[in-house]
Amino acid sequence: QVQLVESGGGLVQAGGSLRLSCEASGRTFSTYAMGWFRQAPGKEYEFVAAITWSRSSTAYADSVKGRFTISRDNAKNTVYLQMNSLKPEDTAVYYCAADKALMLTPRRNKAVYDYWGQGTQVTVSS
Repeated sequence: QVQLVESGGGLVQAGGSLRLSCEASGRTFSTYAMGWFRQAPGKEYEFVAAITWSRSSTAYADSVKGRFTISRDNAKNTVYLQMNSLKPEDTAVYYCAADKALMLTPRRNKAVYDYWGQGTQVTVSS
């Protein structure tokens, strides 16, 4: 079992930056692909970014490409989401998730992820 705890959310003005962190428990973190998803009020979950266990491959939603960067530190059991040039439409609860499958490329489908954090709120004011 893996437990995921997100942190780093908050209120920021448009154009600002935030860095989200997701710390995982368990010794197998380094073998999992990790993803970030978000859910805005009244909307479905949306894929944001993902990274393979080896950090060799990343994937981003078109809406965040060039503004967000996903990274991980396996020694710290932590995955990060650096968010720059934030827009009001980035406002959502952000969730990290772990995918146990050993894939060469990270997956975007929410259904394949095995473990989820509780989420952290990001609010971007205009």
